[in-house]
Amino acid sequence: MDVIIERACGMDVHKDNITACIMTPDGKEIQTFSTKTVFLLKLIDWIKEHRCTHVAMESTSVYWKPIVNLLESEGIEFLVVNAQHMKALPGRKTDVKDAEWIAQLLRHGLLKASYIPNRIQRELRELVRYRRSIIEERARQHNRIQKVLEGANIKLGSVVSDIMGVSSKDMLRAIANGEDDPEKLAGFARRTMKKKKEELELALQGYVNSHQRLMLKTILGHIDFLTEQIEILDQEIAQRVDSYEEDIERLDSIPGIARRMAEQILAEIGTDVKKQFPTAAHLCSWAALVPGHNESAGKRKSTRSKKGNKYLRSALTEAAQSVRGSKNYLGALYRRTAGRKGNKRAAIVVAHAILRIAYYLLTRKEMYVDLGEDYFDKQRQVSIVRHSVRRLENLGYIVTITEAS
Repeated sequence: MDVIIERACGMDVHKDNITACIMTPDGKEIQTFSTKTVFLLKLIDWIKEHRCTHVAMESTSVYWKPIVNLLESEGIEFLVVNAQHMKALPGRKTDVKDAEWIAQLLRHGLLKASYIPNRIQRELRELVRYRRSIIEERARQHNRIQKVLEGANIKLGSVVSDIMGVSSKDMLRAIANGEDDPEKLAGFARRTMKKKKEELELALQGYVNSHQRLMLKTILGHIDFLTEQIEILDQEIAQRVDSYEEDIERLDSIPGIARRMAEQILAEIGTDVKKQFPTAAHLCSWAALVPGHNESAGKRKSTRSKKGNKYLRSALTEAAQSVRGSKNYLGALYRRTAGRKGNKRAAIVVAHAILRIAYYLLTRKEMYVDLGEDYFDKQRQVSIVRHSVRRLENLGYIVTITEAS
């Protein structure tokens, strides 16, 4: 095979050490470095001494990030590659062999780099992903409060729709501070909740022990702390995406997508979508929202989708679940697919549709225009009419069809 890159470096990256192999026309050289910053700087100097133009490494957990940060600052071209794309032949396996194999593949131009966004987008990704994890943690604390109340035989969740609403929070804080009287607790009800005062008095009569009061107080304090942290992250993220406000509004116009979800989509796929993904199909494949391809000897095997961007996939699936009852195109698509393939596959189909729509809105600079709940019926209008007429005629009716004016 022809040599495409004359001076290439392959790295086998681990938590505590890195084995690097440099291949040049003069031969190859292999060294092992610690992952501490001082030794990483020595690694970069060693690469520069050999005038390497390209560096390749496996996308091993988060261990590649410190190296990429340094390579990026030095202007050295790097490739972070999926480990499945460069498996060596079976046999003796060592870190040295792995580094040498990566360097050989890189030198002959046989590696395809994974999508690694620039530093600004990487920082935005970390903030958005951390905010999502805090929101999920807050939801877990809400569920934990419900468990504590059930253990104390308090059925507040059976009366109120949101156990963490304003009225419910006041009641919970009063319970945590030692209040037992159901009538006084029900007195914290506000606005429309006052109509349920009698039901609240019955639901708030229970047996609350001291340890349950302590748990309620601790959990409520934790929820307040998490809410403050989410607000801080909201402000920081809003400041970072301020220059892309029009793109946020375009994504927000899609049913099921709110502002936070729009920020997450933009953080995951980047701000220059057309440059990174030539078509919407490339983007959907990268997010693993398409069936897998596994065919051998003319037989199609498992079509299970591959592993993609789990953060983007889970967010879009959540958005798809939220439109299942909506009277719009996406809601009709969900119900139409769920009737044939079930709810889980319907969620993936709608998530795929949302991502395609997002791609076209961002690349064409347009706002979302809904096709309507009756879109699929209009596409099959002739066959629906013919089928309905045939059924009525089979029942003994004479049918005459006249179009409405």
